[in-house]
Amino acid sequence: MKNLLLLHGALGHSSMFNPYLEELSRYFNIHTPLFSGHGNTSLPEGGITIEKYVQEIAEYCETENLDDVYIFGHSMGGYVALCYASENPKNVNSIITLGTKFDWTEEQALKESKLFNPELILEKIPKYAEQLEIQHGFQWKQLLSDIAKMMVCLGKNPPLKDKVLTKIETSVQIMVGDKDNMVSLEESIDVYKKIPNAKLAVLPDTKHPLDKVQPILLFDLMKDFWKLS
Repeated sequence: MKNLLLLHGALGHSSMFNPYLEELSRYFNIHTPLFSGHGNTSLPEGGITIEKYVQEIAEYCETENLDDVYIFGHSMGGYVALCYASENPKNVNSIITLGTKFDWTEEQALKESKLFNPELILEKIPKYAEQLEIQHGFQWKQLLSDIAKMMVCLGKNPPLKDKVLTKIETSVQIMVGDKDNMVSLEESIDVYKKIPNAKLAVLPDTKHPLDKVQPILLFDLMKDFWKLS
């Protein structure tokens, strides 16, 4: 059976894919690795970087003896997937990204990283703080800090530059919700046009969080792209 990697976003968790596992397991062997620092995994000593997470996916695929993998990446997971495919084109069959931010600038990253303040979240969005603690344990505040630093690094030196995108040979579907307040339709279209073998899908009435996506809509798009029946 085909192998499918489900890659969560920054501050996300593999449990977010639970509503999709039963249906997808009809077509794939499902793999839901956790990026370091998330869930019950330790924070990486050298800090969180996209390059570190790409390495983790490479090591996971090697350990599990996976090749010709299908990948669905939500948010940061989609960014990592494309970086992995650019470095390991023969290991990846195809990729679907959803809600992946591509337009990183240093100014924008600094602005957004300030929102990753644990005390601010505790004060303004206590339910989200509670969710983060449930998913990531006592280290959730440090995880927030490390993710903020990663975003600043992305702003200074984004790995998915134009010269990288135009050389990605993998079949890709870029997807974005029409009500995503973190990712613009314009940046999604821009990347879709730069990847030679890419398609674009805009999900109606869809916000950024994965739990706000309509599962039936996402299943249908997956089935269409991957020609599942």
